[in-house]
Amino acid sequence: MLARAHAWGSRTFSALRHPAYRRYWFSQLLSLVGSWMQATAQQYLVLELSGGSSAALGWVTVAQFMPSLLLSLFAGAVIDRVPRRRVLMTTQITLLITATALAVTTHLGIVTLPLVMLLAFISGTANAFDMPARQSMVVDFVPRSDVPNAVALNSLSFNVSRTIGQALFGVVAALGITLLAGGNSDNLSRLALPFYLNVASFFVVLFVIATLPFPARDGGQHGSMAEDVREGLRYVRGTPAVRNVMFLVGALSLTVINFNVIIPYYARVVFDAREAAFGVLSASFGVGAIAGALWQASKPNPLKNLRIGSIILLISTVALAFAPGPAIATPILAVCGFGMLTLLVSANSTVQLTLPDHLRGRVMSLYSFVLVGMGPPGALIASSLISKDGLLGSRWGLVTLAVLGALSVAALWRRLPRKLDKPQPPAQAVGLSSAD
Repeated sequence: MLARAHAWGSRTFSALRHPAYRRYWFSQLLSLVGSWMQATAQQYLVLELSGGSSAALGWVTVAQFMPSLLLSLFAGAVIDRVPRRRVLMTTQITLLITATALAVTTHLGIVTLPLVMLLAFISGTANAFDMPARQSMVVDFVPRSDVPNAVALNSLSFNVSRTIGQALFGVVAALGITLLAGGNSDNLSRLALPFYLNVASFFVVLFVIATLPFPARDGGQHGSMAEDVREGLRYVRGTPAVRNVMFLVGALSLTVINFNVIIPYYARVVFDAREAAFGVLSASFGVGAIAGALWQASKPNPLKNLRIGSIILLISTVALAFAPGPAIATPILAVCGFGMLTLLVSANSTVQLTLPDHLRGRVMSLYSFVLVGMGPPGALIASSLISKDGLLGSRWGLVTLAVLGALSVAALWRRLPRKLDKPQPPAQAVGLSSAD
């Protein structure tokens, strides 16, 4: 048993044996814990400033994610032109500044809802460049054979940090009452401590990015920015494996992958549960997502679980629709998280292993567009269908979302790739660029 456990651990965390990737991964994990603490604190801050308005929370969310919808394709062209270290240093410094502004204004009690919305838009703009840049750099630090594992470990760090960061928020906010709010639990300044801790985490990340050995990458001739964008779109349109995986991710992002709307609505409205039950349901989904990422990390071929993850996600979503209460919904949501991460890690790995390096930034930006950019319209679709006042009601509305997702999977089933194609070199390569 010990030998099998050791073999599983070596296989599941194989990408961490590469020093550069290991440094990057642990710094990313630390940064994401701070980011999730800040995101949770920002939600509470918006609710406090707006008197508990869900609409205000929704508009701040739109402000934060709208840049990904608007700028993804342009961001990809920039990432393929500009050294990755410079892109990441710029985005991280921008995010550092917005976190500092939130911390200071909240601490001083001068923060306002319009300011929070403005800072959310600025940080969302930075993330529109930061996310595809990070996704495209996975191949910089591991060999091709370890790319699926590195992608899975990236998803693992995201979900582990979400679970830890949201749990730490309660402890840190309580400390903020003593350290910053003078013992007054109603003072807004208590929420500044998570922002300050997130600011501190950025310095570690900036140091790691500044010292990582970014390798040289294959280059290609660049035309205008618009032509670069069109080249990326032509590649996706002409590469069925990448195109159909993106269609699948986009279709499911518009339908069932909207648990940031589904979980709180089912907890509060359908199950008539309070905050504690909502926390348990969210944690259960996170645990399932972590398990999905770990399971996928131990699999060398990402294609095998692309269809399996879709089926698990759809069936568990239908089961959630008919769950009578939180007790039954908790394990079902764990299965939902497992299925979603199995699908997304498989999709990301498939795209990464098919891409030529000179198009990586543009295509991964398009991937971010179909995954993150579909979030705002997907949230509107999901919230409309599962509303208890809607035509179908909450339970049949969720079933409808799953059926729409299932129709998308069925339409693409035979077109999804079954084997990985090796990436093609640039048509008019100009050699290797200088290391950045």
